[in-house]
Amino acid sequence: MYEERPSRLVPGAVLWRADAPGGSVVVLPDGCIDLLWVDGRILVAGPDTAAHPAGEVPGSGFAGIRLAPGTAPALLGVPARVLRDRRVELADLWPAAEARRLAGRVASYRDPRAGLEELARLRTADGGPPDALAPEVAARLRAGQGVAAIAAAVGLGERQLHRRSLDAFGYGPRTLGRILRLQRALALTRRGLPHAAVAQAAGYADQAHYVREVRALAGTTPGAYYAAGPAGSGAPAGSAGSPGSAAAKRETPEPSGSRTTA
Repeated sequence: MYEERPSRLVPGAVLWRADAPGGSVVVLPDGCIDLLWVDGRILVAGPDTAAHPAGEVPGSGFAGIRLAPGTAPALLGVPARVLRDRRVELADLWPAAEARRLAGRVASYRDPRAGLEELARLRTADGGPPDALAPEVAARLRAGQGVAAIAAAVGLGERQLHRRSLDAFGYGPRTLGRILRLQRALALTRRGLPHAAVAQAAGYADQAHYVREVRALAGTTPGAYYAAGPAGSGAPAGSAGSPGSAAAKRETPEPSGSRTTA
């Protein structure tokens, strides 16, 4: 079972919870970073570049807050690139005593999602604003703009944009653009659109290009994804954030990205 809802306290964030995954569930990349509550521990699930098994982090159940692309580095105090394709204990990023104190605070909430939400709210207020460029870059990538055009629009060279994106998102703008396009395409696939129509609407060169990208980033085919009855996307997928029925992210079910079964 998986469910999610938008955060009322942290802009752009999504709160989610899920049972321990069963079967061959995988979490798809979505450009997001999650804070996870797993059996009394707080973990950080970094931005993924490819599908991950949902059972990488063992646990009896999971709760999380999925942070919008580009917003987590200011909250965590580390650049997103150091978390790419990783799941780490909060104590590996912050002083162990502080991590234990925060875990105790989250445990005091009846719903750990509310505790994670409050933690994120306070850290966001204390840590300063995220890179102001990140929301615009992400929005332009979602709209299908090319890297050169985005760099010109935000007043940076392409190399500067790449460096800023690594710190904000965990990967360069081209990779983030591919991931956001994949999430857009899978959302259309879940609506039952034919693959050729999905490819055109999502901005792929053709259907073959769409199929190659799904294989590269999701490790499956559009047909297999649809047959598995996925639900989420981009945010547990959405973010990897995403929702739905087979949505999920990172090493647990649905922290972000989309979840499906292979």
